[in-house]
Amino acid sequence: MKNILIITTLFISSIAYSQTPDLSAFKNLVNKTWKAEGKWGDGNLFYQEITFEYSKDSSIITTKTIGFLNKEKTEKGQRNLGIRQVDEKTGKITFGEYDIFGGPTEGTVIIKGKNIMYKYQYGKVSVTDLWEYVDENTYNFKVGDLKKGVWKDVFLETQFKAAK
Repeated sequence: MKNILIITTLFISSIAYSQTPDLSAFKNLVNKTWKAEGKWGDGNLFYQEITFEYSKDSSIITTKTIGFLNKEKTEKGQRNLGIRQVDEKTGKITFGEYDIFGGPTEGTVIIKGKNIMYKYQYGKVSVTDLWEYVDENTYNFKVGDLKKGVWKDVFLETQFKAAK
C-alpha cells in the first residue's frame, strides 16, 4: 500500500510539474532578429524588428523592438523594451512591453504547440497577437480580437522572418 501511495504521489507530482509553463516555446525566436512589414486595417504602415535574448540564467526573455517613431511613419528607431517570464505566483507566462511613449502593455502568453499567443487589453479592446509557426525562419503574425477561438476582428496580418 505504501508503494502505491509513493508511486501515485510521484506520478501526480510529475504531471503537475510537466504542466508548468516554461519559456522553451521561445527557443526558436531567441538570439535572432525578426522583421515584419505590412499595413494595419486602417491603412497605416506597420514595421517592426524585434530581437529576443535570454537573461543570464534563462529565466527571462528580453526583447528590443525597432519600429516607427512618428505618425508620418518616416522615422525608425528603438521603440520598445520587453520581457517574458513565468510568474511565480500564477505559474503563467506573462509579458510586458514598455514603449518610448510611456505606454506599458502587459498581459499573458499562451503556448499551443509551436504557436505563441499574447493576450492583453489595449484601451477597451481585448487583443490577441498570434505568432503562428511556419518554419524555423518564418511566423505568420496576426493581431486582432480573438474570442473563444474565433477571430471577431483582424487588425493586422503579416509575417515575421528571421533576419539574415
